[in-house]
Amino acid sequence: MPHEPTEYLLERLHKHDRSALRELFHRYYLTVCRAILGLVKDEALTEDLAQNVFLRLWEKREGLQVNSSFGAYLRRMAINEALAHFRKAKRRNQENFSEHPPASYVGRSVEQDYLLTEMQERILTAIESLPPRCRLVFRLSRFEELSYREIAERLDISVKTVENQMGKALKILRERLQEEQED
Repeated sequence: MPHEPTEYLLERLHKHDRSALRELFHRYYLTVCRAILGLVKDEALTEDLAQNVFLRLWEKREGLQVNSSFGAYLRRMAINEALAHFRKAKRRNQENFSEHPPASYVGRSVEQDYLLTEMQERILTAIESLPPRCRLVFRLSRFEELSYREIAERLDISVKTVENQMGKALKILRERLQEEQED
């Protein structure tokens, strides 16, 4: 069978053709996995998240509008899936933290706990308010402790762009936290 154009497969997908989804899966699975693995660095999790991407593609098939290349569209879906995973994990960690705080938190006064929690919430809120690219670069640097070179490779951008995004993120965070402190 000749290689069908992606546009034709998308038309078939829109018409609920499962074989079109299967062909798109075989054609783009590695692309999706590479995008996710660059962020999560866990092969089993990458495979799960990649399958979620194609499941979401099937669920969105009727309203699907691809304005760029389909590969770029799927890479964006993959990155969004990985980021959603991080957000869910962060929520779970916060819930676990409130149930089982680390030993360093035991013995603190209620006021100290309140101030610490308030500061953490302000910092997390400020991070979440960063522009998407800045936020992603910041998280990879500060939470996953990746070097600028590793971030550049993972996101397929230059090291200079990583430096610029981190500089921008830190400047915005300083300004926002300073504004809150002055209020």
